[in-house]
Amino acid sequence: MAEIVQILRFPVKGLSGQELDSVDVSPAGGVPLDRMFAIARGSAMAGGKAVADLGWKDCLQLKNCPKLASLAAEFDAEEMVLTLKRQGRQVARGNLSQPVGRQLIEQFLSAFLADEINAPPKIVSEEGQIFSDARAPELSIINLETLRDIERVLRRPLDPRRFRGNLYVDGLPAWAEFDWVGSELDAGGARLRITQRIDRCAATNVDPATGESDMQIPKVLQSGFGHMDCGVFAEVLSAGSIRRGDAIG
Repeated sequence: MAEIVQILRFPVKGLSGQELDSVDVSPAGGVPLDRMFAIARGSAMAGGKAVADLGWKDCLQLKNCPKLASLAAEFDAEEMVLTLKRQGRQVARGNLSQPVGRQLIEQFLSAFLADEINAPPKIVSEEGQIFSDARAPELSIINLETLRDIERVLRRPLDPRRFRGNLYVDGLPAWAEFDWVGSELDAGGARLRITQRIDRCAATNVDPATGESDMQIPKVLQSGFGHMDCGVFAEVLSAGSIRRGDAIG
């Protein structure tokens, strides 16, 4: 049995995560509010593309806009208010459930990213839409021992935040999470099915503290381990509460 040592959700895809002491997960919604919003390119929205049809190239995220990592995002789930900070100073704040609140965030991002985008971005969401790479209400699990093995190959520290997981687990041998694929397990009070390994992209190259692309994680995974995978996706089979310190396995 491994232990869940950290729980995160990412209300806005591409922005920093929110650490939680516990989370109630369900088959219908996975981790509530996780990847509920995305930052769409203004050019994509101007072309009339439906939110449900937006692909990764239509949205700003770390692999195509690493500067986003230099922003700290705080999200009030009850009020639906997003606060953006840079170097500890508030730079934007808005209620994402209201058009005017989204506009405040969009106006800041438009100025902040002026050198990287050609049209003002739009904060988008749609009921039932999750902007996850899994394209489903699944959660991601990262094994810290696996990250330590990657550090061994890198010969330098590796910030776990690069992998933007929902559950970080410890006490499991490196890469043992891959053996979970296709099986069911308990995570706190919830029941999960591990569906697939997570193929890693250039987003992991971005230092979450500086916003600089300073590593080549997919290349290191391929050369050092023969694949570009790190972490696994999990489907929620039965609802329950997951708390930091809970066992998983």
